[in-house]
Amino acid sequence: MIVMQPVLEMNTPDGFDLWPVAETEQFRFLPLSGRLSPAEIGTALMRIAACNDVDPADDDDLPPRPAEPLSGFLHGLLNLDSPYAAGGLRVTDNSTGISFPPGCCDGLEDWHDWYQVVDGSGVVGYGHDPEPSLAERLGDTVRLTVDTDRDDSPMIELSVAELRHLLAGAERDLTEFLAAATDWIAEHLPDHSAPLTAALARVLALPAPGIPPTPLGSERA
Repeated sequence: MIVMQPVLEMNTPDGFDLWPVAETEQFRFLPLSGRLSPAEIGTALMRIAACNDVDPADDDDLPPRPAEPLSGFLHGLLNLDSPYAAGGLRVTDNSTGISFPPGCCDGLEDWHDWYQVVDGSGVVGYGHDPEPSLAERLGDTVRLTVDTDRDDSPMIELSVAELRHLLAGAERDLTEFLAAATDWIAEHLPDHSAPLTAALARVLALPAPGIPPTPLGSERA
């Protein structure tokens, strides 16, 4: 069985105490869905905020960082025009154990790029040396090559129709995660609820709760 999951690459800072988080292993992937525990949701939000914790001195478009610790930590996520989160979509073939993880240059905000494989150019590259990976459409088949520099690279093959189905499932997981995170934010960070929820939606490349979704395919027209 082949599965696709939206995942977040974890790197939990030591001593984080701005809100409750769960323990995670560094550089492992946390699958995102509406099934996460409250502590896991807090961990995911911590990681996303940390990815965008940019020093205003390094970005002329950012206003000065607030002195208050919580507002200061959220400052980049709330103010950057294009926030990002380390991770992306991971494809795993459970019958072989082969995994096609997000590349080092990917972000969750780029997950729509996968539609280029089924509806666009048919080729999307992920990452770079030493392990450049490639997703390519070959007729009605999609081939995912884990390391294009190896002649014997592990590969996953699936139909275009199956990939389209998996993408719909990944979008559903992200949408359910956003809904769960919205509730978590309202409970734990009520003073930042509206802007933080909107920023999270931008990171996930989804409409903010209460905003009608863009018709499927229109953003790729």
